[in-house]
Amino acid sequence: MFDFINISFIDVLDVLMVGLLIYWLIRVVRGTSAVNIFIGVLLLYVVWIASRALGMKLLSFILGQVLGVGVVALLVIFQPEIRRFLLRISSSTTAAQQGVFKKLFRQSRTGGMAPGELEELTAACRKMSETKTGALIVLRHGSALGDILDTGDEIDARINRRLIENIFFKNSPLHDGAMVITANRILAARCTLPITQRQDIPAHYGMRHRAAIGMSEVSDASVIVVSEETGDISFVSDGQIQTMGSITELRLAIENSFK
Repeated sequence: MFDFINISFIDVLDVLMVGLLIYWLIRVVRGTSAVNIFIGVLLLYVVWIASRALGMKLLSFILGQVLGVGVVALLVIFQPEIRRFLLRISSSTTAAQQGVFKKLFRQSRTGGMAPGELEELTAACRKMSETKTGALIVLRHGSALGDILDTGDEIDARINRRLIENIFFKNSPLHDGAMVITANRILAARCTLPITQRQDIPAHYGMRHRAAIGMSEVSDASVIVVSEETGDISFVSDGQIQTMGSITELRLAIENSFK
């Protein structure tokens, strides 16, 4: 009955790959203003396919021209989303390669934060939380973050609680911006972070939180935020924000981010 249907393994793989691509695109634009544009373009494409199938030559020609010219416009409009999409793929690939390396050579990931540096960082966060000193601290992992470091002032110092507190003191010339650190060094301060375009961020989160989410969307970095209004400490990773209930919880979040 269905002898005319000839489906090969390549056809199934093709459908699966297209489905995976659409799934990734939906994940990237979900919660942003670009989702409405994405839905509009998708509907326009469906109408174009239907008009071609029905033999509506004039309509299909017009829509074909619009879609053809619109590719360049879409690249401009979706530039932040495309950048985030490619960076996520790159981060996932890097993480997979590290996982294979560890399995082959049975080595743990290097570059984890030492207990001394971790204690200095969490102690500074505790003090800034008590004094309601606003802070934005980026924990660099696999991504180089060269473009972010170039926007700030180079520090290159050991992680020290007093240095961190002094940098984020409200009268300090370096307090307005983000600090970038690795496992054992403070790399730069007064760095500018990308702001998320998501529309589902709760209103009580300020610009520091939006910048932290934006940073975690375009890289594999994690970000610590100390609220200037409430003193609450938040930990942001992969676009998700969590309010820390204690310094111990923050310490565990930092440790896990370097694994």
